[in-house]
Amino acid sequence: MGRILKWLIYLLIIGGLALVAYAYLGPYFGADFSPPQIEIRKPVTLDAN
Repeated sequence: MGRILKWLIYLLIIGGLALVAYAYLGPYFGADFSPPQIEIRKPVTLDAN
């Protein structure tokens, strides 16, 4: 049981490091993480009594 937990912890650490590396190095390999830049205008009605 201890051996399984140890491997699970190692796997979580390696997965976390891979995720951080992908976040930092992804744009160099063509992954675009920026949201689409679209201006949205909606009219707002304020109820001021």
